[in-house]
Amino acid sequence: MAEPAPWTCPTCKTGVLTPFCPLCGEEPLKPIDLTLRGLAEKLSHALTSIDARVLRTARLLILRPGELTLAWTEGRRKPYVAPFQLFLVANVIFFFLQSLTGINVFSSNLHSHLHQQDWSELAQSLLSSRLEVTGTSIDTYAPIFDRAVVLNAKSLIVVMAVPFSALLPLVFLRKRQPFMLHLVFSLHVYTFLLLVFCLALLAAKACEWSGIGGLDTPAVDNVLSVANLAACALYLYVAIGRVYGARGAMRVVQAIVLALAVGVIALGYRFALFLITLYGT
Repeated sequence: MAEPAPWTCPTCKTGVLTPFCPLCGEEPLKPIDLTLRGLAEKLSHALTSIDARVLRTARLLILRPGELTLAWTEGRRKPYVAPFQLFLVANVIFFFLQSLTGINVFSSNLHSHLHQQDWSELAQSLLSSRLEVTGTSIDTYAPIFDRAVVLNAKSLIVVMAVPFSALLPLVFLRKRQPFMLHLVFSLHVYTFLLLVFCLALLAAKACEWSGIGGLDTPAVDNVLSVANLAACALYLYVAIGRVYGARGAMRVVQAIVLALAVGVIALGYRFALFLITLYGT
C-alpha cells in the first residue's frame, strides 16, 4: 500500500503523514466527499456498521447471557452497542409491536386500572378524589388518561432497571462489584425481557386470531406470564453464573429471587404509571 501524501488536518491545523490525524482522528477531505455519491457511500457504510453492531450485540445478549456485561466491564466495547442505546432499541421495537397488536402490557388503560388490577379499589378511590378536585367527568377524563399513560410508559420504562440494579448488591453481597456493573447488568436483563415481551405480544395476538382468546383471557394471560417468568429465571441463572460467579444451589435461589423481583417491579411500575398519569393530567 502506498504511503499517504502529507496533508494538513483541518481541525488541528497540523501536518499529518498518516491516513488519520493521530490527535483527533480526522481524515483528509477527498473530492468525492463533496458529491452525492460520496454522501451515499458514507451513509451506506454507517448503516451497515450500525446494523452489524446491533445484530452482533443482540446475538451475544440472547445466546450468551451475561457475556455482554462482561465485555463492557472488561473494556471490550467497540464491537457492541452501548447498554443504554441497546435498551432504547429494544424499547422502540416493544412499543411498536404493542401498537401494532393493540395489546397493552405496561400502559394499561383507565378501565383496566379501575376494574382489573390488584389495586383497583384504591385506584377508584384516588380517581374519585381527583375528579372531584378537577371537576371533570370520568367519560371526559378516560381518553385523556389513556393517551398520557402510553407516553409515560414509553419514556419511563427504563426506571424499572434502577430498583433491580439496587437489589443486585444485596443478592451478591460478598462480591463487592462496582455499582456500574450492576446497572449495566440490569439494563442488559431488561433489554432481554423487552424482547421476551415482544414474543409474548405476538403469541397473544396469535391466540386471539385463532379463537383461543387474547391477553384479556385468564388462561392465555396465565400461560404467557408463567412462560415469561420461566424465561427470565433461566436467563438470570445463566447470566449470574458468568457475571457474578454464582454456583451451586445458591445460584438457583438467587435466580429465582431475582426473577420474582422482576415480576414485583413490573407490578410496581404499572401502579406507579397510574399515579404519575393520574396526577399529571
